Amino acid sequence: MVFNSSSILSGIIGVLLGILIMFALGKLGLNREKQKAKLLVEESSSKAESILRQAALDGKQQVYELKLQAEKELKERKAEIQEMENKLLRREDSMNFRDETLLAKEKQVDDKNQLVAEKLSNLEKMEKELQARIDHQIVVLETVAHMSEQDAKNELMSVVEKRMEQEVAAYIRDKEDEAKSKASDKSKNIIALAIQRYAQEETIERTVSVVGLPSEEMKGRIIGREGRNIRAIEQITGVDLIIDDTPETITISCFDPIRREIARLSLETLIRDGRIQPGRIEEVVNKVTKEMNETIQKTGEDTVFKLGIGKIDKEIVRLIGRLKYRYSYGQNVLQHSIEVAYFAGTMAAELGLNQALAKRAGLLHDIGKALDFEQDGSHMELGAKVARKYGENEIVINAIESHHGDVEPIGLISNLVAAADALSAARPGARFESMENYINRLEQLETLANGFEGVERSFAIQAGREVRVLVQPEKVDDIKMIKIARDIREKIESELTYPGQIKVTLVRETRVNELAK
Repeated sequence: MVFNSSSILSGIIGVLLGILIMFALGKLGLNREKQKAKLLVEESSSKAESILRQAALDGKQQVYELKLQAEKELKERKAEIQEMENKLLRREDSMNFRDETLLAKEKQVDDKNQLVAEKLSNLEKMEKELQARIDHQIVVLETVAHMSEQDAKNELMSVVEKRMEQEVAAYIRDKEDEAKSKASDKSKNIIALAIQRYAQEETIERTVSVVGLPSEEMKGRIIGREGRNIRAIEQITGVDLIIDDTPETITISCFDPIRREIARLSLETLIRDGRIQPGRIEEVVNKVTKEMNETIQKTGEDTVFKLGIGKIDKEIVRLIGRLKYRYSYGQNVLQHSIEVAYFAGTMAAELGLNQALAKRAGLLHDIGKALDFEQDGSHMELGAKVARKYGENEIVINAIESHHGDVEPIGLISNLVAAADALSAARPGARFESMENYINRLEQLETLANGFEGVERSFAIQAGREVRVLVQPEKVDDIKMIKIARDIREKIESELTYPGQIKVTLVRETRVNELAK
């Protein structure tokens, strides 16, 4: 291998030049870096000094502001303290003034107490002197009037009692007038509406059962040979047949309306059939009795359905049907009970009460009359007993017991039933009574009113529905008339039996006569 020295040398020189260049460049870069670092240090020092100067300024500013704030708070605190001191001073002054005022008042109270004590002492002294004078005057009055102190007290109490009686009577009259003025319009409207919505025919059927005969010969056939037919009829039916001189008529007498009706229907059947003998009589009576029981049950069911009062026990339904053959003063009790149910239901509807319950109470109010000819006791007691036995509502039971005032009513429905009962009994043509009973009732009414002190005479008018009483004007004044009218009303309610209502009217008349000559 041949090496070229010139090329080697040039290569070495090139290498060296490269190294020198590189070294020169490195040294130049280092100087630059040092210069940059120096500049950075100088710049940092300048910034640090600037920051320190700014921090010093900020610190001084904050210190100044804090100082100002502290001075302000200190001034406010001093002002508050000064205000509190002023308040305490004013309060102290007020307390001092109050103490002075209290001391002055205590002194005044002490002075007043002393004056009161002196006055009390003087009053006691004056009272003793007055009592001594009164005792002396009493002795003088007793001597003059010839009356003891107790007699004078009794006389005074009598005068006071009479005056109080007059005031009480006047008060009662005022309250009654006030109550009447409030209740009159509404009650009249309700009752009138109830009457208008129910119209019923007049009573024409009577309690006496009479059977017409086709001829006088039929009387003998009914009596039978040696009276065996009439005995058979009376024994089987439980009635009495009255056969007298009345032409073509037989009267049936019995306290039980059911048995009387069975006897009447049986006789009519026998008369139409013509075969009158004991065996046939028993057959007809049994058949009529069975038909009667069916009719009674159907009548009760139809009545309950017609009124729409809900379910009722089967036994009560049967008793309702029995009322069809019961009469009171000639008025059919079943028809009367239906009327009362309608009246009570109508009035209950107007007052916003239970209409069905009011109808139920009205229908059952006389249910005891279906039993009063078989059992002892009033029809109210018997009806209430039956209603309780078959689980009727307490309001219905109370309506039965209270509709004649024997028991206190417990609700409006009981009062409505009592009012409806009076309406049904008092309407024109509703009831019938014999002339003897009618005259006897009027006489009892007049006798009862004449028995009061101060009554001159009395008259029963309007078929006994009103008693007009004339009082003696010199003995009875206008105030006392109120008490007498109330007493007469209470005595009528407690002692007399009557249908409907009786109005008591007192008349006081003063007449002065002079004769001119």
